[in-house]
Amino acid sequence: MYLNQLKDIPVKEIAPGYFARYIHTQNMTLGYIDVKAGSVLKEHSHIHEQVSHLLDGEFQLTVDGNIIDLEPNKVVVIPSNVKHSGLDITDCKLLDVFNPVREDYKF
Repeated sequence: MYLNQLKDIPVKEIAPGYFARYIHTQNMTLGYIDVKAGSVLKEHSHIHEQVSHLLDGEFQLTVDGNIIDLEPNKVVVIPSNVKHSGLDITDCKLLDVFNPVREDYKF
């Protein structure tokens, strides 16, 4: 069992303006991400399935060429190996869940 305060998990800047705290289980990675307004996440893809949940703010996600305007409590599922990118409209908070574990996000 793992129990911790989110504020006690180390923060890592994963891209300019993207500050993340990660929790890793045996099969998935959860990322709590604070993003500064105007920050851009370049187009990329990965083997991981990803579920993104916007907790607060406004975020524009492009998935496989389709623009999705996220607002609080919207959730999007990004399949494995699908190209996606992001643009933060306002300061926002995201919860990203990945399967399998993001070994590259273990710091």
